[in-house]
Amino acid sequence: MKNNTYKFVCEFMKKFPKTIAFRVKKHAQVVNIHLNKDEKVIYAFCGQNNISSLMIINSCVVALTNQRIIIGQKRLFWGYFFTTITPDLYNDLKVRKNLIWSDIEIDTVKENIYISNLDPRGAIEIENIISNFMMKEKQKYGKREK
Repeated sequence: MKNNTYKFVCEFMKKFPKTIAFRVKKHAQVVNIHLNKDEKVIYAFCGQNNISSLMIINSCVVALTNQRIIIGQKRLFWGYFFTTITPDLYNDLKVRKNLIWSDIEIDTVKENIYISNLDPRGAIEIENIISNFMMKEKQKYGKREK
């Protein structure tokens, strides 16, 4: 079911209300149009796609699928930004707890991606879910190389 990304994000926002994000339905649609036929969303959350907690206009939706991490961000007037992180490019994930919010940094081989203005309890859940998934997937990549 391709349209469940928004439902996951709504559940996340109800569970962790301190998270700041706007226009999440539009951002979730960006994720949905890029899903492969055999791909399904396992977990999704929202936040700000930037390094600064003071900047609250860069909302995005991050989805963990059974194949990769997808970040969708609908632009205000036309177009969108889309980023994908496959398990072979994933390095690690860092959580930073600030005064009010938490931030996560997804470290990949090519770049670092920052998601800010997350509810601190939500950041812990995000780290647990993404790290567990990526550890399992990386083990599969190790077996393929041998």
